[in-house]
Amino acid sequence: MNEPRADARRLQGSAYVDDDGSADAGLARALSGLGAGEASYPDVLAALAGARLLVPVVAVLGEVEYDENGLARDKSSDMAAVLMTGADGRTALMSFSSTDTMVAWDPEARPVPVAAALAAATAVQEGAAALVVDLAGPVPFVLEGDDLTRIAAGWRPVRLGDGGWGWLGAQE
Repeated sequence: MNEPRADARRLQGSAYVDDDGSADAGLARALSGLGAGEASYPDVLAALAGARLLVPVVAVLGEVEYDENGLARDKSSDMAAVLMTGADGRTALMSFSSTDTMVAWDPEARPVPVAAALAAATAVQEGAAALVVDLAGPVPFVLEGDDLTRIAAGWRPVRLGDGGWGWLGAQE
């Protein structure tokens, strides 16, 4: 048996190995508060910035083959993250705060846990205009525009001394 080389590359483990699929408590409170009119968009944005999201992957039919009777069967399939297209033609990457909210949308989807910043960066990389959180509710949230690009870059919204909001980002 071959021993690993000292210079061999190692796969990085997931930061979410013990993730049970529950929503981040701060994000759940902020979304619930937004739905009840007790929290603001910046409150949710601040909770979202440090949260774990679940990006759903679904099977997409690759090739089909037909038997001698003309019946089709799957020859191959791929797994893909879900981009949705809104009525206005813009695309968004779907994400969920918990397995419960994801299952409400599609019980067949498989969750991939990622940091919200990575989900936002993936949306930007894919050319999506938004990141949608919990499309099926109970409180859907849309991250778009400058807020999407800032979260994707790792910036965090912070409450200012005067009660307003600002952005905290890494200086390059």
